[in-house]
Amino acid sequence: MTDNKSAEAAKAERHKARQQRIKEGVDAKIDRAQEEKGILLVLTGNGKGKSTSGFGTVVRAVGHGKKAAVVQFIKGNWDCGERTLLEGAGVEFHVMATGFTWETQDREKDTVAALQAWEAAEKLLKDDSIDLVMLDELTYMISYHYLEVERVLEALDNRPPMQHVIVTGRACHRAIIELADTVSEVLPIKHAFDNGIKAQPGFDY
Repeated sequence: MTDNKSAEAAKAERHKARQQRIKEGVDAKIDRAQEEKGILLVLTGNGKGKSTSGFGTVVRAVGHGKKAAVVQFIKGNWDCGERTLLEGAGVEFHVMATGFTWETQDREKDTVAALQAWEAAEKLLKDDSIDLVMLDELTYMISYHYLEVERVLEALDNRPPMQHVIVTGRACHRAIIELADTVSEVLPIKHAFDNGIKAQPGFDY
């Protein structure tokens, strides 16, 4: 019995020592992270949840009394639960109204719509009264060559110093990834849609 108690005590002491080392490492990182600036966050990858994560950050900002705005590329005019909620909380929305490009199949029309949405984004990215701008599905506009990446980079790089920006969408251009402060990649492990389950309001959109 005494041996068991000694072994448990030694195990507890080792655990305490490990946790103390972890705490010291975390505390050191906190001490080093003293700069305050606007963060460029990229949420990319082929998995589900990029826009949802971005909207969660918008909700967080609004909850702290921050002013936020959203530009939605390729979403179209179909119902969006996040937009319904956030517009009621004073969040400004600009929506590229042509819908998904594989629905319109009209490159000229989509290019014009993308440019109109991007012009709205550029205004927001110059407005220092906006604390957070979400550019939802922006990556597709660059992948499809509707927008020039150089124009996008210039606007992102020259925005107000304390303005946060979220860029979502698959296959984010490497130049935007290099400019970003934080990049997360969402990986697809399983997706209900691949098994014939339809997108459902209140969960998928």
